[in-house]
Amino acid sequence: MQPFEFAEPKTLREAIALLDTEMARPFSGGTALMLMMKAGVLHPERLVSLGKLGLDKIEIGPAGELRIGSMVSLRKIETSEAVRRGWPAISRTLLRLSNVRVRNVARLGGHLAHGDPHTDLPPLLSALGAVATIAGPAGERRAAVESLYAGYLETTLARNELIVRVDVPAMGKKQAAYLKCTTRSVDDWPAVGVAVVLDGDQQTIFVSAATDKPMRLASVDEVEQLNIEGDLHGSAAYKRHLMRVYVKRAIHEARHPSR
Repeated sequence: MQPFEFAEPKTLREAIALLDTEMARPFSGGTALMLMMKAGVLHPERLVSLGKLGLDKIEIGPAGELRIGSMVSLRKIETSEAVRRGWPAISRTLLRLSNVRVRNVARLGGHLAHGDPHTDLPPLLSALGAVATIAGPAGERRAAVESLYAGYLETTLARNELIVRVDVPAMGKKQAAYLKCTTRSVDDWPAVGVAVVLDGDQQTIFVSAATDKPMRLASVDEVEQLNIEGDLHGSAAYKRHLMRVYVKRAIHEARHPSR
């Protein structure tokens, strides 16, 4: 890797100002960023650490929503009693997200902002109706998590914008599940990921991994219309078949969650 400056701002305003250049990147957990730098894919001249901004809290909001700061580790979310009790699908999903060493380091904001369609939380949080609070030079804005993605490794975040918090609505009587199919170990990148939320007779379905970003489906029949490309995880035809199967399995899992 080439040498780089490591900045540690203490305020959001300072962090956003430091990011206002093509050669700067935010640094949260660094699990994906450092690999890309070591591989020579990225050559930032400045990394802007978000570790001193106070974005590491899990709270319950006034409407019963789950509020997760962008610098909360995935492991902390996984083991949070509030998350396990009120949003168990999130806890179950994190148990098979990569491995515990990665979950100890990776942060929620970086996980969402990376834009890799193989990551597990974006489709689930999208199905749950989660909303991100995003800070930039003009102040804060709110955006549905599903709107953050534009394509493979592409997001709708500006260069000098940061996710500061994610709000997940209270579940109430809704039921949810996320299932993925991996070609090797259970913690591997998925060939297909499916998130389902059931609210009475209404279904919210998001698919990922086989598509270049999390995609909303009205029904399993829409799988036939998706643009799916084959890769090392399987051919397009194989992934399409998997998706049809896993949408049905995820609906069943949401209604009858395994222990």
